[in-house]
Amino acid sequence: MEALDISIFRLSLLYLFLLLPMVILYRFKLRLTKDVMISVSRMTGQLILVGFYLKYLFLWNSLWLNIVWLVAMTLIANYNIIGKAGLAYRRFFWSSLLSVSAGTFTLVAIFLFVLIRPTPFYDTQYLIPLTGMLLGNCLSGNIIALERFYTSIKQNREEFIAYLMLGATLQEAIAPYLRQAISACVTPIIATMMTIGIVSLPGMMTGQILGGSFPLVAIKYQIMIVLGIFASLVLSATGNILLSLPSAFNSYNLLRDDVFCKNKR
Repeated sequence: MEALDISIFRLSLLYLFLLLPMVILYRFKLRLTKDVMISVSRMTGQLILVGFYLKYLFLWNSLWLNIVWLVAMTLIANYNIIGKAGLAYRRFFWSSLLSVSAGTFTLVAIFLFVLIRPTPFYDTQYLIPLTGMLLGNCLSGNIIALERFYTSIKQNREEFIAYLMLGATLQEAIAPYLRQAISACVTPIIATMMTIGIVSLPGMMTGQILGGSFPLVAIKYQIMIVLGIFASLVLSATGNILLSLPSAFNSYNLLRDDVFCKNKR
């Protein structure tokens, strides 16, 4: 059993329905109309291009093509994490790339080699979607963690310096800000886990059921991916902050002036 196809004409009707929320945004002068139009256009174009690419990626099922796609996904995610957090790329690129890669691909390896065990292990059907789901959640969580951590230290500069003057090490001085940042980034996934299956049916489970999988199989995959998202998010966000400390702070344990990008200062 396969999911029923949606014709292009019927799908285009949904775009017309967007006029209603656009009118609401315009009515309340939120100045988001242009952003919505650009984001919807980009989403549509990107998904069409990805759809054509994935068609051949699934058809050829090549290890090297999969690696190229994963590298591209990771680099784009890393670029967006640093940019959306308002931080300077030259200070955070490598630490963020290492943290996000480690947090994501450690869980992907567990999925492929321990839990699912597809043949071959790089089967595109499993490797690309699972990595995409983990990476997407790491992206949003790391943006929150980095932005919250460094903005809090900047806004509470006098408090932070007071910790140092009282004899605290850098690790001790950052501890309260680190706790706040990690708490902020994992709170949404914790809330999701508490209500999943009752308030909402998650995307992966719904997609598998629509694709013809048995509900119990879809449930097991959903449990796997939610636990993986939580673990990868905590690992990558914590690692991202800790690994960025040498680049973000000077020899006096003070935040460098060029940590934030110019338009954020």
